[in-house]
Amino acid sequence: MNNDLRIVCLGDSITYGFPWGPQASWVTMLDEVLDGEVINRGINGNTTSNMLARFERAVLKYNPSHVIIMGGTNDVICGESFDRITWNIREMVERAEKARIKVVLGIPTAVDEPYWEKLLVRLRSWIKDLARQKGLQIIDFSRPFYDEKGRVRSDLLLADGGHPSRAGYQAMFAQIDLKIFTD
Repeated sequence: MNNDLRIVCLGDSITYGFPWGPQASWVTMLDEVLDGEVINRGINGNTTSNMLARFERAVLKYNPSHVIIMGGTNDVICGESFDRITWNIREMVERAEKARIKVVLGIPTAVDEPYWEKLLVRLRSWIKDLARQKGLQIIDFSRPFYDEKGRVRSDLLLADGGHPSRAGYQAMFAQIDLKIFTD
């Protein structure tokens, strides 16, 4: 095992692997193909405020080489302000950079609810802009959740319209460019 490669995946239920648990998550799939340690720190129901509040014990205590930060969907559903969500994400990025951890931003998946999806489109765009400004890598987990006409692919989502199906988690994993962690 490569002791220099330790990745903490910080997020919500879509990082955790809800409803099947971590064994069905994209995190476990990543762990199975990388020569290193991949730690799942997804917690069901977490908002970016929750993620920020636990950043030290969920990320920094592991002294990782990389952190994948993906959140915002629960914030949108709970009615959190765009400014609060973006402040939380920026603060997590800055804390990781201060600790010399390579930051990878996960782009949140689609939801099959037009109002929430509209808000998530804005958040995804902001995250991509932040990554460009700071020279950060991204994993566009949202990409497979749209068809060629830009419609949400409900076949990759559970009946709740927000959580990936097993095929959805596999599609998420397929978006990860492993060179992010090996170059």
